[in-house]
Amino acid sequence: MASAAGVSTATVSRVLNGARTVDAELAQRVNAAVRELGYKPSGVARSLRRARTTVLCLIISDIRNPFFTDVVRGIEDHASAAGYSLVLCNADEDVDKEAAYLDLVVAERMAGVIISPSSTRTRLAPLLERGIPAVAIDRRVHDPVDAVVVESTRASRGATAHLLEAGYRRVACVTGPADVTTAVERLEGWRAAHEDAGVPVDESLVRRADYMEGGGQAAARELLALDDPPDAFFVANSLMAVGVLTALEEAGRSVPDTGLVCFDDPSWARLMHPALTAVGQPTYELGRRAAELLAARIDGSAQPPRHVMLEPELRVRDSSTRP
Repeated sequence: MASAAGVSTATVSRVLNGARTVDAELAQRVNAAVRELGYKPSGVARSLRRARTTVLCLIISDIRNPFFTDVVRGIEDHASAAGYSLVLCNADEDVDKEAAYLDLVVAERMAGVIISPSSTRTRLAPLLERGIPAVAIDRRVHDPVDAVVVESTRASRGATAHLLEAGYRRVACVTGPADVTTAVERLEGWRAAHEDAGVPVDESLVRRADYMEGGGQAAARELLALDDPPDAFFVANSLMAVGVLTALEEAGRSVPDTGLVCFDDPSWARLMHPALTAVGQPTYELGRRAAELLAARIDGSAQPPRHVMLEPELRVRDSSTRP
């Protein structure tokens, strides 16, 4: 192979292993020789040389959340193109289950991990100590790893401000658990929008739930039972928004008489009547960038941890248009 390409065996090895530091002309010669000779690299042999497989682990916090559909696709597309296989694991927002999957990564000598952490209590140090790179997505962790996240605070501030500008005055916030960074950031944005508008921040209008449909429904029921109930809802994800919509129907209330904006923009949001105003996230791009960062770490990048911040978009529809 090296003789056919007119390069050293070390250069052939670097090209076949996906290193990005090889001169483009040399890489082209190696790839031409691969095609001409019909060479098929041995995954087993390569794994033994690296003392690690070419398998990546993706651990997501809740497989039922439609937010992750395009995230997974973005990761898988890039990983496959780079020669990696992907194993998908569902942590169910459970730190102990998540930890068991991280142990599996170590035991199976996987090449790296992309993780949507279940909590700020998630610890990736055991991976890093063994030289297994990790990238956090959607949510942050305390460990020094690369991360790809969305600008939640500013987006939530804009979404809440939109409701206030539409004339709603008691805008409730249904957010996630206190140990999840996105839940904290989206609540901060809700508070900031009230302060910006000169509207008193009423903490009785805040409920924390579990980022799931049932939690959103229970939170909305409590809020609607207040002596002075909310006239609008800002909801921190689309699953909880389904629960809020169910609670509104139970209470005989309709949208947009009661305003509603949620984070995430699933395909059904546009098909509702009235259509749901939502904060759309660049989910495919989030996954693609995470896979890029992980591949660079596996290739030996020694740069300080990178934090990539992506911008979401408020998509205004009928559910936030006050009659």
